[in-house]
Amino acid sequence: MLTKETLINDLSQEEHFLNKTKRNKKEKKMQQLLKLMNQRANTLRQAIRRAEKEDGTFAEGWLRVSVDKGRPRYYQVTESGDTSGEYIKKRERSLARNLAQKDYNKIFIEMAGEELRMLEKSIKQLTEESADIAYTELNVHRRALITPYIYTEEKYAEEWLKMSYKTNPYKPEEKTRETNRGDKVRSKSEGFIANILFELGIPYHYEQALKLKNGKIYYPDFTLLKKSTREIIYLEHLGLLDDEAYRKNVLIKIDDYRADGIYLGKNLLITYETASNPFDIGGTRNMLQAIFE
Repeated sequence: MLTKETLINDLSQEEHFLNKTKRNKKEKKMQQLLKLMNQRANTLRQAIRRAEKEDGTFAEGWLRVSVDKGRPRYYQVTESGDTSGEYIKKRERSLARNLAQKDYNKIFIEMAGEELRMLEKSIKQLTEESADIAYTELNVHRRALITPYIYTEEKYAEEWLKMSYKTNPYKPEEKTRETNRGDKVRSKSEGFIANILFELGIPYHYEQALKLKNGKIYYPDFTLLKKSTREIIYLEHLGLLDDEAYRKNVLIKIDDYRADGIYLGKNLLITYETASNPFDIGGTRNMLQAIFE
């Protein structure tokens, strides 16, 4: 029998569900916006680095351009009081390009730097200060009792690290290499990778089960969380490439990953070693820094 109390309770539960759904949709849109902003920020950082490397390689002075009968004429100006400059002949057109690039380089570094600073400020506000301030400014003991509606990057990573997951059941006794984080991995190179991840503050799960659409279950060496976008990225270390059967199985796995939307260079990273090509620790650190900065 439908009572007034039952009806009120049902309506209350429905309202709670709708509110939670709205919050989730809003959070998803916020994360999409943050992803785009972070992508733009990364593009700017890389472009600024390229421009700064070129700075100092340019010719003296600056470029003056005039148009005579519809044709451009280029001049190299080296003196501050000079309004004419020295005409750049056609065979020296590379000098004109160099000076044009120099002018662009200076303006680009200034404007791109300003845009990047604004983006970084906005990203920080969106991730740490806006609605999240209701949680972050609480006393630490009070926060421990609360489930936030929107997680900050660090809180999200903290909860992600605490989640339980199925691990590779194959020969657990082979996990003998202890990492700086305190867990154990199977090989020396995997230990190096785990320590780099820990050093860079990149959250990871070791050998977490991954079930693909075709029903196969794999255990990627490392499942990584990109905190800024909350994307999952997989890292496989190929440590036995000298073995032909191993190489064949690796190719099958990569094909399975690709069929499941896990693409090399996008959400799948690979490190490797052979007898003649040892594991590149420095290169791996640089790669992870560039991707997770």
